[in-house]
Amino acid sequence: MPEKTPGDAGHGSFTERLYRAFHLSPAGRGWRHAGELELMQRSMGFAALGFLTLVPLLIVVAAADPANGRGFAEWLGDGLGVSKGAQQEVEQLFTKPRQALESTTAFGLAALAVFGLTFGSAVQTGYERVWELPPARWHTMWRHLVWVAMLIGYLFLSAHFTLEPESSGGVAETFWRFLVAVTSAVLFFWWSQRLLLGGRVGWGALLPGAVATVIGLLGLRVFSRLVFSPLIASNAVSYGPIGTVLVIQSWLVGVGVVVFGGSLVGRLLYEEGPRLLGRLRHRDR
Repeated sequence: MPEKTPGDAGHGSFTERLYRAFHLSPAGRGWRHAGELELMQRSMGFAALGFLTLVPLLIVVAAADPANGRGFAEWLGDGLGVSKGAQQEVEQLFTKPRQALESTTAFGLAALAVFGLTFGSAVQTGYERVWELPPARWHTMWRHLVWVAMLIGYLFLSAHFTLEPESSGGVAETFWRFLVAVTSAVLFFWWSQRLLLGGRVGWGALLPGAVATVIGLLGLRVFSRLVFSPLIASNAVSYGPIGTVLVIQSWLVGVGVVVFGGSLVGRLLYEEGPRLLGRLRHRDR
């Protein structure tokens, strides 16, 4: 076997030190925990169940809205941050609100309720894995139904608030709307973790995760505007409506990554933040 040169040995030693430093750092811990969490697989399940649950329910809710009757496609387009051209492609995928309300049956609503419980269970399991908690008992399933109902209500009110007719309030009103939207989102995700974890983690420990989730969603909105919006337009030409569905599913996968990843980042910030601050103060002395 060829002998290692001093340069090779030094390079290997530097690589090992770099790997060891990353392994012991909060970032390395988060990376390992994300692998144990199976973040991507869990996010894909979130996207599938979210599409089966939220899309039909929000279409029905939008149809029952007596105020403006705007459809779910407009809500989804606003969440994606798509352009007007891509918005038209999204609208072609969904039934008109009046038709959705007339065609809804009791069996369809019951099936949606089952999917909703499964969706809530999937989110709860993800949060439990983030905090390394044992699974909750079966009689806590009512939490899933409450969470899905509150999620639908939150999305409904949020969409109703953001899709108001254009006003001339200027920068001040835009900032006010943005502040209300961000604050309500933080409160919702903060409460969601507390509810689905059954109160097993304190409010203070869950707040960083809620803030990190909302920051991630804002970043995803910018990314969607730059990437998903042109993809919808191009895929509609290449693959037809199925191309738009694939882009929406990809966006939902991104939402799942943000929801679970934000909670994981929040746990790391809560646990590692005081340690890092203590080290910085010790160095200043």
